[in-house]
Amino acid sequence: MLMTDSNLLKLNSNPPMLNREPLELIDTHCHIHDRSAYDFAISRQQIGKKLLAKNPNIPHLPQDFTPEKLISRANASNVKKMIIIGTSHEDSLAARDFAASHENIFWSYGIHPDEAAECAAGDISKNIPDVCPVAIGEVGLDYRNGTKTRNAQIRLFEQMLQLATDNNLPLIFHVREAFDDFFAVLNNFSVQNAVVHSFSDSSENLKKSLDRGFYIGVNGLATFSNLPTPPLERTLLETDAPFLTPVPVRGRVNEPSYVPFVADFLANEHNLPVSDIAKITTKNTETLFGI
Repeated sequence: MLMTDSNLLKLNSNPPMLNREPLELIDTHCHIHDRSAYDFAISRQQIGKKLLAKNPNIPHLPQDFTPEKLISRANASNVKKMIIIGTSHEDSLAARDFAASHENIFWSYGIHPDEAAECAAGDISKNIPDVCPVAIGEVGLDYRNGTKTRNAQIRLFEQMLQLATDNNLPLIFHVREAFDDFFAVLNNFSVQNAVVHSFSDSSENLKKSLDRGFYIGVNGLATFSNLPTPPLERTLLETDAPFLTPVPVRGRVNEPSYVPFVADFLANEHNLPVSDIAKITTKNTETLFGI
């Protein structure tokens, strides 16, 4: 549920900074290179007039969300590294080019399951760019709109798993309402280095993911739902920006500078200092992606 104007009025403006010791945080999943994603998110944001009247500098206009401004606000919030995620062949190439021109930005090559029906048949491995990404993803299965494209999704997923195997790269999984098929497909591959991005399912499927040695991506979704909390030693921080904005900034477009709010949520869940959350999740990220 979106926060009310009265609750939002309690927040500081651009960006909401947290008073704490310097930390080094990593956003392991965002889309700041994707202008269309940000334009869509900006069109759907809900910010009350009272809040804007009191805090006119709150980012809410398209020009407030240029890559340079997003990166600057992230760095000011102690988010020093980001992984931008490919969702199609063309989007992955855009991510590659963006990362090449920005320091401490890394990229992944992936074809999202939503693209399965449009994906041409053939050997996906021929598509991987010469400049190596840090991971293959986001890839997986998504049945939120039904199973009409189930076979195409499974075929694409298998190709992406083979691509990761052939190139010895970790995987970034996207799984929604499809865990039974997800695990069944994985049984035909040897996958150890992976993260289940934006986990949004049951404790049972969380355990099955952890039993396979996977990391779990935690983002703003966890701050306004009743999802099971993964063990810290298997947790990565992420935003999925511009989507899934965390409490206490619901209603605004998400961005990497909001990673500290996810870290604060986990600090409360684990009853630990936020500095421990930062250290452990950063080490997890470096271990999985080698960055």
